[in-house]
Amino acid sequence: MKKLSQLETVIDSLPSPAWVLEEHLLRENMQLLDEVQQRSGAKVLVALKGYSFWNSFGLLSKKLQGCCASGLWEAKLGAEEFDGEVHTYSPAFKQEEIAEIASLSHHIVFNSPAQFHKFAKQAKEINPNISLGLRINPEYSQASTELYNPCGLYSRLGTTIDNFDATLMDMCDGFHFHALCQQDSKALEEVLQSIEEKFKPYLHKLKWINFGGGHHITKEGYDIEKLIKLIIRFRDKYSVQIYLEPGEAIGWQTGTLVATVLDIVHNGLDIAILDTSAEAHMPDSIIMPYRVDVRGAGEANEKPYLYRLSGNTCLAGDSMGDYSFDRPLQIGDRVIFEDQIHYTMVKATTFNGIALPSICTLKEDGTLQIIKEFSYQDFKGRLS
Repeated sequence: MKKLSQLETVIDSLPSPAWVLEEHLLRENMQLLDEVQQRSGAKVLVALKGYSFWNSFGLLSKKLQGCCASGLWEAKLGAEEFDGEVHTYSPAFKQEEIAEIASLSHHIVFNSPAQFHKFAKQAKEINPNISLGLRINPEYSQASTELYNPCGLYSRLGTTIDNFDATLMDMCDGFHFHALCQQDSKALEEVLQSIEEKFKPYLHKLKWINFGGGHHITKEGYDIEKLIKLIIRFRDKYSVQIYLEPGEAIGWQTGTLVATVLDIVHNGLDIAILDTSAEAHMPDSIIMPYRVDVRGAGEANEKPYLYRLSGNTCLAGDSMGDYSFDRPLQIGDRVIFEDQIHYTMVKATTFNGIALPSICTLKEDGTLQIIKEFSYQDFKGRLS
């Protein structure tokens, strides 16, 4: 069972809106991921695309082996702030960036044979110790949302067996695949079956294989025992080092987005306008879409008082959905959106000139650390 949130102890001291990471919850996730490492022999990396809260990397690096980047800027962040390996993959690398990426990275993974042949020798010349890999497409995934399915029809991500070039195996140390999205180890088992069916002739030649992300390891009910067995079986069968690179599982249920009710209007139902935004601060709730849990709230009409929670932008559809409460909402009340540390921070924007949420940490000793508060200059500085 996860430890309970301690947010209420500092709720009145928070700026609004604010992301709040609770260190004791993050440590619990790290302990679980480290158990997987210790029992399976796998190395776990943090996927920066999903979790880039670099102020917390000191805690992460005590357990995790490194980070995986999606390009130059994430590689630089990992090299500067994370004490561990840096693995870099991109759907396509730029000529003007490859030298710096190679100098920063321990592993570099190419998306296609063409990119491998174009940049592999150059990367080795710049960094003789770099390990080269290729992303493969197993052409199988159980991802339920096509937008998030890396193995969907016409996917550009990874090389299918029909497009594989065996000549690159002279320099290729490892394969990388990503086929999961918030899924259990049973889905991984079936992906591995597809990989073995298609790429088995090459698996014994590898030094490592990266099982990618999408493993919901820290979610309650995830079958960790099956994951460990799958890793050990694959590791021993092919004599390879296994890597996992979760993003969401790192920050899963470790923090919140705290907002404030600015006004309440009525148009067929009560609408609470908040100082945050689904469009700007929680974009996946619109894109995926999914319903964000709100602390203390129920489904529409489950509790006596119904409100549509809405953002403070001019987008007509900037709404989090309909929620019901035990008591009427008042202007100035705090609204706590659960599980908003992963992906939301890396995707948030200043659309419509709305301020980004402050970044805060609730330390394990109970003190509140306000790490960053954003200003007009942050908004203006990204424009011209």
